Amino acid sequence: MRLENIVAAHAQSKPDKTAIVCDSQRITYRDLHASIQQMASALAERGVGQGDVVVFYLPSSIEFVQMLYAVYTLGAVAVPVTTRLSEPELAYICEDSEPKVLVFDAAEANKIRGLLDGLAKLSLISVGGGVQGAENFSDLLNTPPGTLPEISVANDDCMIMYTAGTTGKPKGAIVTHANIIIQHCYINAVDWGISGDDRYLVVTPLTHRTGFARLSNSLTLGGTIVVVGKFDPDLVIDAIEKEKITVFGMVPTICRMVLPHIEENPSRCASLRRIAVTGEAFPVGLKKRLIEALPNLKLFSFFAQTEAGGVTSLSHEEQFTHAESVGRPSAGVEVKIVDDDDNEVETGTVGELTVRVGEPGRYVVMRGYYNRPEQTAEAFKGGWFHTGDLAYSDEDGYLYIADRKKDMILSGGFNIFSKEVEQVIIGMESVADAAVVGVPDEIYGEAVAAFVVSETSGAPDAEQIIAHCKDLIASYKKPKYVFFIDDLPRNSLGKVLKNDLRESAATLIGVRVGETAREVS
Repeated sequence: MRLENIVAAHAQSKPDKTAIVCDSQRITYRDLHASIQQMASALAERGVGQGDVVVFYLPSSIEFVQMLYAVYTLGAVAVPVTTRLSEPELAYICEDSEPKVLVFDAAEANKIRGLLDGLAKLSLISVGGGVQGAENFSDLLNTPPGTLPEISVANDDCMIMYTAGTTGKPKGAIVTHANIIIQHCYINAVDWGISGDDRYLVVTPLTHRTGFARLSNSLTLGGTIVVVGKFDPDLVIDAIEKEKITVFGMVPTICRMVLPHIEENPSRCASLRRIAVTGEAFPVGLKKRLIEALPNLKLFSFFAQTEAGGVTSLSHEEQFTHAESVGRPSAGVEVKIVDDDDNEVETGTVGELTVRVGEPGRYVVMRGYYNRPEQTAEAFKGGWFHTGDLAYSDEDGYLYIADRKKDMILSGGFNIFSKEVEQVIIGMESVADAAVVGVPDEIYGEAVAAFVVSETSGAPDAEQIIAHCKDLIASYKKPKYVFFIDDLPRNSLGKVLKNDLRESAATLIGVRVGETAREVS
């Protein structure tokens, strides 16, 4: 079963149904499938075939989807890259993935100039305008459809998705057609109660895992996806009202920005029936406000990774009865929490979360890391995928993420999980965001440093933050240092760059503790 064949089936069964809305553009399933065939023919004429890699350096657009499914049609492999990446970051991914074609936004032409010398035989296709040295997407789209090659049933790779790379160079996770179809067509449909009758809203780039997930939900189930190209709360509310959106996904930051507009006039968003609340530390208070404004709304959340797919799911009712949990394993997903020697730990004990769902690549877990056999073997040690997340379970099978394995702080012989401290701080009124890292300490080995983003008014000071932590968690877990900053540094995928924060904290503590950091012992 392949993604392009599913769209082809929808083009036959519901040809006049709108498949994609992107700003002022609309395209039906019939026209989407026809354009995919034309683009696939054009790429085939240029030598793109099974196993070839095509890098996408594009914003969200209908053209993005047309090119993506054309690549699938040829048995080639797509590498989606956000346009927020810098030139060196793009160069790294291109060198690592060894693409045959780079498809880029004409507005980003200057960023790709430096790639050409280092990547021989790289073909260029520009979207949104002509660029010297590149073929124009719109010209290729006029190619008459030809006879396309038959794809081997053994060919199932469809995408290489690069991991966040917060602690090192990103690795490319090989994702298969089966991974996407089983997760987004079957598991999400069963767990969340979504279908082809729904209209899905995307406000994050389609190159991101969350944006791509909603695209996959919609096009596998035969729904309509509405893409807001540039995030703006007013545009989001307008889209929900005008397009009668029923399914939406949001992280806490987007929720904070959109929620006041929903509360101002809930009737404009009355069509919403499902929201996937994702991201780290989604405050219960925000969830309650959503439900109060839209009583018919159902919330769902999950724990997922680029490499592991969806691992757990938390139902609407469980958002409030088990608010700190990421849920219980989805049907068919095996989990095991292990110590450093891969021995399973007791219930309630923190260890590394490992996952197994049949043969890698066949269900929801990736097939492996691109061109990294040793790291693939290490990740699948003992036949279980090692997520790198520290977790524990309770007697009822609910899972709780304690921290990333590399983010755990060891202070005075105690393990401190940064996520736990972050959730306590983020729960304070007038705190917009927070991140916690470990910093060197002469006595305890490591101490806790908190970086806090305050809202515009009424923000707590350092003493109040630390006192709040002492009230809710063990005293040894409280921050020793509190730094107030405007924004947390994040990579292009929205992940907090904790290595940068560790370096900043060490510098501030060593040079200007009295001026910049507030220490409370």
